Amino acid sequence: MGGHGAVLFTLAQCAPFAIALGVLGIELSPAHDLVTGPVLTTTPALAALTMGPMGTLSAASLAAAVNATSATYNQSWGTQTQLIIGNFLGIIVVSVASVILSNAVRTRRQGELDQVRRIAVAAQEVVLRPVPEFLGPVRAASLCLAAGTGAQVGGDLYEAVQTRYGVRLIVGDVRGKGLSAIRAVAVALGAFREAVHYEDEVQEVMNHCAAALRREAAVPGTYSQTELPEVLMEGFTTALIAQVTDDPVVTLVNRGHPPPLVLRQGKVRALMPASPMPPLGLEDLVDGLPAGPESYPFLPGDRLLLYTDGVIEARNRDNDFLPLPETMEQIAAGAAPQEFLYELHKALIRHTEDRLTDDVAMILIDRLA
Repeated sequence: MGGHGAVLFTLAQCAPFAIALGVLGIELSPAHDLVTGPVLTTTPALAALTMGPMGTLSAASLAAAVNATSATYNQSWGTQTQLIIGNFLGIIVVSVASVILSNAVRTRRQGELDQVRRIAVAAQEVVLRPVPEFLGPVRAASLCLAAGTGAQVGGDLYEAVQTRYGVRLIVGDVRGKGLSAIRAVAVALGAFREAVHYEDEVQEVMNHCAAALRREAAVPGTYSQTELPEVLMEGFTTALIAQVTDDPVVTLVNRGHPPPLVLRQGKVRALMPASPMPPLGLEDLVDGLPAGPESYPFLPGDRLLLYTDGVIEARNRDNDFLPLPETMEQIAAGAAPQEFLYELHKALIRHTEDRLTDDVAMILIDRLA
């Protein structure tokens, strides 16, 4: 919900109580001869539109209290008892009807939202698939968590493929959510899945992903006018491609993505790029050709984690980020890759108190030999 929308929603929530207090002010003033009962009975109905049963009950209680206070202050119980009781009955009838209608509308909307969410998640699962457990010299596992913001689905992506050049993996994060993000994810993964099998240089695989996204953004009518500037400038925000061969090294091409973490003998080290490069789509920000791939030791027994920024940017109530390296070091060393990711998942949920604000994707690989 945008800033203006949030303000309007808050004003709508306050309106029933403001009306009740306004009626109270009139009844306690010399203008108390004005007939305010019909206005007062509208407050539960207005509350039901934005606050549900509890808000409706609160507004009805305030309206009833205002009605009783007015009658007592103006000494109207003896002369206008029938009118006062009629106001009470009106408040009760409107409140009951409003709660019933509100529950029916909310149930219907929730059902529609659940259906849309199931369709969206199914579409995302078609694009993203779990990685195989064994890939050449590594054992792998993957995890993808949605932030749960309505029916929106995010732009995190991952894949791991065994090729004649070795095991190749990608983790990326597309800017934005919804269908435009899924479209970009599908384009990037399609380019990756094809290029990994015939490009002997891992840098060329990344170049194929970048070119595919540029072509997609340039197709007329593919994106709306509001989506197009974002896709052209920031559509595919970050990407990291890793390659593992029979040699005890891992080769990385990092385009603005969080650095992977390697766990070796209980200690975690970030594989920071020596020559940082901008995200895909922002190549014009640097002069010359992109930096080539960089290699790092990846020995038997090492554990490598590739992840999206939703992991390291997860905050708790004190606004502290998740300490990912320390969390990895605290997980039992003998845990299998899928179990290790499950423990990371639990730590993430504990840290955020189950309030993820961004999608999360992770791939974990263990060097077997």
